[in-house]
Amino acid sequence: MDIETFLAHAVQLEREAARRYEELAAAMGTEGNRELKEFFGRMAFFSRKHLAEATARSGFREIPEIAPADFQWPDGVAPETAGWAGVDAQMGPRDALLLALDGERSGHAYYAAVAATTSDPELRTLASEFTAEEAEHVRELEKLIARCPV
Repeated sequence: MDIETFLAHAVQLEREAARRYEELAAAMGTEGNRELKEFFGRMAFFSRKHLAEATARSGFREIPEIAPADFQWPDGVAPETAGWAGVDAQMGPRDALLLALDGERSGHAYYAAVAATTSDPELRTLASEFTAEEAEHVRELEKLIARCPV
């Protein structure tokens, strides 16, 4: 994978993550859970920020337009999108957090795999930075889950 293709994937991954977090924020708003509504809103903000960073990092590079069916995702689905079909207004706080954790772990694994398998030092550095950001999100979610009643 070259940097341009990686950035195209990162843009799509973060776009999907932001949309999913907005869905979770809305579901927690319906649930009446203000803390999680705000948390998921912040996570959507961070995903949009990562999207902007990925776009900005393309700089002078020409990022390819990739058709949805042509993305090279593990399991054929964007990592932070997998398993999100069950988001609805009836979802409880713990289920929402677990779903988000699964998505963040998948995003982390995707970026880590790119960093571990590329021979391009610039791509390795970039993918490692994205890996670290996802690891921070995983830690935040794990802390919230630890405080959330079963």
